[in-house]
Amino acid sequence: MKGPFKNHTGLGDTVAAVTQVTGIKAIVDAGSKAFNKPCGCDGRRKTLNDLFPYGKREKK
Repeated sequence: MKGPFKNHTGLGDTVAAVTQVTGIKAIVDAGSKAFNKPCGCDGRRKTLNDLFPYGKREKK
């Protein structure tokens, strides 16, 4: 992958970058802290990366 997404391994990384740039991540983090509950962002990121990876898929 080329350009600003070259270090992204899948869709989860791209979604995380978009939420960071738009400020959504800061709002979610504030809400998570206020309600003392984890946001689950890292788990969603990993799941999306696993389901929608960038690059060639390996045959199983």
